[in-house]
Amino acid sequence: MLNMDKKLIKRQEEGKIIKTGIVGAGQMGRGMVTQMVLMNGMMPAIVSDIKVENAVNAFKYAGVKDDDIAVAKTLADANAAMEAGKYVACEDANFVSQANLVECAIDATGVPDVGAKVATDAMKNKKHVVMLNVETDVVIGPYLKKMAEKEGVIYTGSAGDEPGAVMELYSFAKAMGMNVEVMGKGKNNKLDYDCNPDTVLEEATRRVMSPKMLCAFKDGTKTMVEMTAMSNYTGLVPDVIGGHGPQTAPGTEGIKELNDILKLKKDGGILNKHGVVEYVNGVAPGVFVTVSTPNEEIAYQMAYHSMGPGPLWTLYRPYHLCNLETPLTVAKAVIDGEVTCVPIDGLVSECITRAKIDLKAGQTIDGIGGFTTHGSIAEAKESNEKGYVPFGLVTNKAVMKRDVKKGELLTYDDVELDKSTLIYQLRKEQDAMYGRNVL
Repeated sequence: MLNMDKKLIKRQEEGKIIKTGIVGAGQMGRGMVTQMVLMNGMMPAIVSDIKVENAVNAFKYAGVKDDDIAVAKTLADANAAMEAGKYVACEDANFVSQANLVECAIDATGVPDVGAKVATDAMKNKKHVVMLNVETDVVIGPYLKKMAEKEGVIYTGSAGDEPGAVMELYSFAKAMGMNVEVMGKGKNNKLDYDCNPDTVLEEATRRVMSPKMLCAFKDGTKTMVEMTAMSNYTGLVPDVIGGHGPQTAPGTEGIKELNDILKLKKDGGILNKHGVVEYVNGVAPGVFVTVSTPNEEIAYQMAYHSMGPGPLWTLYRPYHLCNLETPLTVAKAVIDGEVTCVPIDGLVSECITRAKIDLKAGQTIDGIGGFTTHGSIAEAKESNEKGYVPFGLVTNKAVMKRDVKKGELLTYDDVELDKSTLIYQLRKEQDAMYGRNVL
């Protein structure tokens, strides 16, 4: 993002303000709106939420005056208000995709099927798409990438989200000629596979969070989704299903430990192979890449620069600012025509579905942040061969076809999915693109 500050100031001075549309005014959307109002060269021109007061309040948190906020009931109202320089709040997400002046649409809902609709509708209307909804990306990211190419727009994941944040380190290391052996993140919340929205309710209330969102963090689903995205962006794979999740000391001390922990088993580490994605308990918040070099002189220089004796060295970014960084991806897409992170081609890994409790035939289950299932990660090849269910396709209309024990990975033979969703249909099209006929 070097020099982006200057580019945005130039846009501000020239009056070429980038008008964005944001879907979802929960914690992620609210913070993004506030951050964007403070920036040069960009504005959150229209924000939609199923509760329009959430969109209005997002503007108010940012210090926007009441007179400058318009609540739009129709697309015509939204267009007129934007043309008059107002900030627009609405309930209908279609306004974001269809509004005349919006250059870039951002999905911040975290709901896979909503993300699919926002992205496809926006791109059909020739708008760039920034996906702060990794849950959608890990299911149909390759499809959305190809659609963007067809429509002549940008489709990209977001800076600040852990996959986007660690891509900066990955690109940095690769540009220098380093070998990236491991790419990963710290686990921010203590792992609790058994948690559900009820058990985390008190903490979620205290932290002003959605219980489902907090549950998805705690039960490991978000970590698995993020690792899947990292894999699909780079070609790195999980070493084992679900990853190892080693424990380290916090902060800098933990990073030093990774240089040894992430060695191969034959060298005293935990890994069967290198070229993998992984998560760590202890080094959080933050993201990392662990690198190597075949060159003795560079190895000497790394030690000289206090990176450790080798043969592995870990580069660490001790923060990721999530939604607050998302506007930088918007700027990169609109101004530079570049993505922050996007699947390479096809799925490398899959976020798959594991039973959180014993499940019975005929039982309705739920998805992300729910009571019955949570996510894991596997190589796409293995997932395809064994018929594991992509977690982003599980909705509260999915029904068990047979009994499954707690901890088992769900297959298509186990679950009747809701085939009416858009994301299901797009995933079916994506599978056909790559010669898969599972759905």
